[in-house]
Amino acid sequence: MTDFFTIALSFPTVIFSFLLVVVAVYWLTVITGLFEADDDATWLGLGGVPAGVTLSLLIALAWLLCLIGSVLAPAGALIAVPFAAVALAWLAVRGLLTPLRRLFPDGDTRSRGDFVGQMCVIRTGTATPDFGQAEVTAADGSSAVVQVRTTGQDRLARGDNALIFEYDKDGEFFWVMPYESGH
Repeated sequence: MTDFFTIALSFPTVIFSFLLVVVAVYWLTVITGLFEADDDATWLGLGGVPAGVTLSLLIALAWLLCLIGSVLAPAGALIAVPFAAVALAWLAVRGLLTPLRRLFPDGDTRSRGDFVGQMCVIRTGTATPDFGQAEVTAADGSSAVVQVRTTGQDRLARGDNALIFEYDKDGEFFWVMPYESGH
């Protein structure tokens, strides 16, 4: 076991040993909810999987390959070991990304803000400044029933058309106003 620690904490493996500790701390902060692992590593040519996963795999494989290379390489060639380890790890991670991309499909980029500017139909008896629901149709043809509120003295009845003009994130509802269609 002491040989393992000696190799892991000596040049060139120590470079990746330090980075492996950074990866472990990163994942601990992700688990606690301080960070989100959503960014992509396209700048490395390794896109389609969150950068945290990609970089963790890259560093872990580079560390392992560097550890093996430190044992197998002659003393004069140790300077080349970290470079070879990174290159081989990059190739291995690039190969692993193809099956991993299936686990991380492109997220649904739609948001509630996409409904702003859309026409909706009131579905409750009335829509007032305090209460109301309306049905809105998204660009893809799907419909949703959303919470709506009117401003001022506007009162809308079931079946009335309304225009969504703002989303209130705090109250999680849409502001609407009467909408008269031109036909």
